[in-house]
Amino acid sequence: MRLASTIIAGLLGLVIFVTVSVVLIRAAAEAPAAVDLAPLIAKASDYGVTIHRDGLGVPHIYGKTNPDVAFGLAFAHSEDDFATIQEVAIATRGQLAAIKGPDAAVTDYLVHLLRVWEAVDARYETDITPETRGLAEAYADGVNYYGALHPDEVEPGLLPMTGRDVVAGFTFKAPFFYGLQATLMELFEPERRREISTGPDNAFLVVDEAFAHAGSNGIAVAPSRSTDGKTRLLVNSHQPYSGPVAWYEVRLKSEEGWDVAGGVFPGSPLMLHGHNRHLGWASTVNKPDLVDVYVLTVNPDNADQYLLDGTWRDFEKTQVDIKVRLWGPFWWTFTQDVEYSAHGPVVRQPHGVYAIRYAGMGEVRHLDQRFAMNMAENLEEWLAAMAIQALPSINYIYGDAQGNIALLYNGQMPARRDGVDWQKYLPGDRSDLIWTEYLPFEQTPLLLNPAAGFITEANSTPFRATAPEDDLDPADFPASMGIETQMTNRAYRALELFGTDEAISADEFLAYKFDNAYSGDSELAALIAEIVAIDPVGDADMEEAQSILRTWDRHTDLENRGAALGVLMGEPVVRARLRGTEPPDAMETLQEVIATLKTNYGRLDPTWGEVNRIIRGDVDLPIQGGPDTLRAVYGEATDDGKLHAVGGDTYIMLVEWDNDGEINSQSIHQFGSATMDRASSHFDDQTPIFAEERLTPVLLDWADLEPNIAESYRPGER
Repeated sequence: MRLASTIIAGLLGLVIFVTVSVVLIRAAAEAPAAVDLAPLIAKASDYGVTIHRDGLGVPHIYGKTNPDVAFGLAFAHSEDDFATIQEVAIATRGQLAAIKGPDAAVTDYLVHLLRVWEAVDARYETDITPETRGLAEAYADGVNYYGALHPDEVEPGLLPMTGRDVVAGFTFKAPFFYGLQATLMELFEPERRREISTGPDNAFLVVDEAFAHAGSNGIAVAPSRSTDGKTRLLVNSHQPYSGPVAWYEVRLKSEEGWDVAGGVFPGSPLMLHGHNRHLGWASTVNKPDLVDVYVLTVNPDNADQYLLDGTWRDFEKTQVDIKVRLWGPFWWTFTQDVEYSAHGPVVRQPHGVYAIRYAGMGEVRHLDQRFAMNMAENLEEWLAAMAIQALPSINYIYGDAQGNIALLYNGQMPARRDGVDWQKYLPGDRSDLIWTEYLPFEQTPLLLNPAAGFITEANSTPFRATAPEDDLDPADFPASMGIETQMTNRAYRALELFGTDEAISADEFLAYKFDNAYSGDSELAALIAEIVAIDPVGDADMEEAQSILRTWDRHTDLENRGAALGVLMGEPVVRARLRGTEPPDAMETLQEVIATLKTNYGRLDPTWGEVNRIIRGDVDLPIQGGPDTLRAVYGEATDDGKLHAVGGDTYIMLVEWDNDGEINSQSIHQFGSATMDRASSHFDDQTPIFAEERLTPVLLDWADLEPNIAESYRPGER
C-alpha cells in the first residue's frame, strides 16, 4: 500500500517535464514568510493532555477532551517521527518537489490533477462534522507545537499546519490503496492498453489480477470455534517498515469516552485500525473495480474542446506552478496545464486523450467515518459508521465482546448502468456513462456470523473466506462491482489451518498467524512442479537444485535448507504472474539464484536464517517467513546474497474477549515506538521480540499501566 508517487514517478515524470510550458531557473527562491512561533507555542495551553510512555516507549495519550488527545497524539508521534509527518503534509499540499527534488514532482502534479484542495476548500466547513474538524485542527496544533519547539527540524513553509492539511491527506491517499495508480500507469504506457466498449454486450470480466509483494491478514474466530469460548481478532496489516504508510502504535483515552488502542499512520489524528473496549477491526486492501477510463473525442479545430452528447464542451483548464529543488540554492519552477472534463481528470497522451472517474473523487468525510468506527460500542453502531460510505475501499474484519464476527468488503461502488463492459475503455461522448452515485450500503458484501465460526481475509476474494457452505455467493452482487476472484497463498493457508481446526486454542491461533508455509495450491508450488519436471541435460547444478526443490517442504523456518533456493527463484516469477505482468523466465531466474548462492554461501542450500534477515540499528537477526506467507516478510536483496526485510508483517495485534466481555490485547511492532529516532533505546527494542514471534501486553487499564510507566509528561515538558 505505498504512495502512488513511488510507483509511477518515472511514467508521469517524463510526461510532465516534456510538456513544460514555462521554465525558470534561479539561484534562490523567494523565501517563505517568517512564521511567528509564539502563537503556535501559546496554543498548547488550550489542551489538557498527558503522555505516558510505557517500558517499550509506547505512548498512552490521556486527555480531558477528544481534541486534547488528538493534540497529544500529534506531539508524541512528532517526537518519534516528525520528518515523515511533515513530509506527508508538504506532499499533500503539492509542494514536495521543492524539498525532495525532481522525483517528487509527480506527487505534486497528482495533487493538482485530482483536485484535492478544490474539494477540501469547498467542503471542509460544510461536509465534515465540527467534532472531527476539531480533531484535525487539534492534531495540526500538536504538530505546530512540536515544530515551534524544534525549528531546526522544520522545512521552510510547513508551519502553520492546519486541519485542512490533515483532511487533504486522506482525500489524496485513499484512492491509491485500491490501485488508482495502476490505471494511471496504464494510461502513460506507449500504446493504448484496452479496447473501447462499443455496445450493450454486458461482457464484464471479473477482476482477477492478484495482489503481489504486499498485502494484509485479518482473521476472526467466534466463541463457537474457540476452545475457551473467546472471540479473537487478528489485526495484521502488511506495510513498508518505514515511510508515510508505516504503522505507529498508540493508546488513546479521553474523559469523553474515546478509548482505543492500535495503529496510526503519520498524519492521522485518530485510530485507523485496532480496537476499543467493545469491538475491534482489522483492515486489508481490496480491489473492486472503482475506476473508469473514458476516451475523449477532441475537436479537430479546437484542442481545448471535447465532444459530449453531440456538443463540443470546453475543458476546464488551470495552470499550476510546480517548484522543483535541483541542488544547493537552485530551484526549477515549471508551469503545467491541468485539465478536467465532465468525467473527471484528463490525461493527454499520443495515443489518445482520456478522462478518469474513480471512487473517492472529492471525498472529504474520511475522518467522520473513522471516528464513528472508533466510538462505536456494538455491531449496530459500527455498521452505522460503515454506512457513512466515506471510505472508497478497504476490507474490514470485525470482532466484538458479544461474540460477533464479520467481513465487510467495503467500498464506494459506482452505480453503473447495465449492459456495458465497464472493464474496457468507455466512449467519452456519452453522458449516460458518467455515473454520479454509489450503490447503497445494503448492497455491500457482508459476511456476518458464519455458522462455521471463523473468517479469514488475506487480500483474496471475499467469496472464499470461511467454510464453503457459509461463503458469500458471487451471484448476489452486481458484476459491475468487479470483485476480485483470486486467492493468495496466505488465503489458501488460512483456510487450510483455521478451516480444518474446529476447536482453536489461543496458542493455535497465534501459531497459525505465524505459519510460514506455502500451500500446495499456491503459485509457487505450481512453479516448483514445473521446474523439477525439466530435463537438466547433465547440468550438475540444475540436478542439485531440482533435488533440493523436490524435497523442500515449502516452509520458511530458520533452519530450512530448501527455502533460500525456492523463495529466491520463485518470488520474482510469481510476483509478476500475480500482477498480470510478463514474468521473467523461471529457468534464467533459477540460474541466477544458483550463482548467487554458490558465490555467497558456497552451497545451494544455506539455511533460511542465514539468508533472511531483519536489521535495525545494531540488531541483525534471522527471521522466519517469506513473501505471501502468513508470516509475511518481504526483503530487498543485497550484494552479499542476503535479504533484508523491508516490509510485510509490521504492527501486529491480537485482541480477545471472554464470555463476560472482558478484553485482553497483545501487540508487537517490528522496530519500536521511536520509529525514526536512532538515539532512542526504543528505536530497535521490539525487533528481537518481533523476530521471535512473540507479542507483548497492551496496557489498557490504569492499574496495569501505572506500574509500567517509564515517564509521564505534558507535551513540551519532557
